[in-house]
Amino acid sequence: MAKRTRFNESDCPVARSVDAIGDWWSLLIVRDAFDGSRRFGEFQRSLGVAKNILAARLRVLVAGGILDIVPAADGSAYHDYVLTPKGKDLFPVIVALRQWGEGHFFDPGEPHSEMVDRRHGQPPRVLEVHSADGRQLGPDDITVKKVG
Repeated sequence: MAKRTRFNESDCPVARSVDAIGDWWSLLIVRDAFDGSRRFGEFQRSLGVAKNILAARLRVLVAGGILDIVPAADGSAYHDYVLTPKGKDLFPVIVALRQWGEGHFFDPGEPHSEMVDRRHGQPPRVLEVHSADGRQLGPDDITVKKVG
């Protein structure tokens, strides 16, 4: 088996972020955590992933400070996986992926899940990137520079 390339010391924030998340299973675990999953069995049923793969991804997410293990909310002998503040900061990433997927991978009228505001029952606005002065920015408006 080929050894996984690590990016945890890269000078690129995207590379380090991808290194922390790991793979698609990890992003789907984070998605399910935002959707209310807390137990190993809940993640396993939702994802249909092999238990050994799920256990490995959960360990990485806990080690990376994205999930935390806490006593079960119901007082049982089990434990729950909960998003840490660092994990909750992935919310805009999950929203952006969801919105991108809705816009590019479903035919009009095709059934799919939809995120809605609990208060008003409406989907959130499409995420946009704005400059410090409020202008909407696109790829041609951005450059990358080294800092520090």
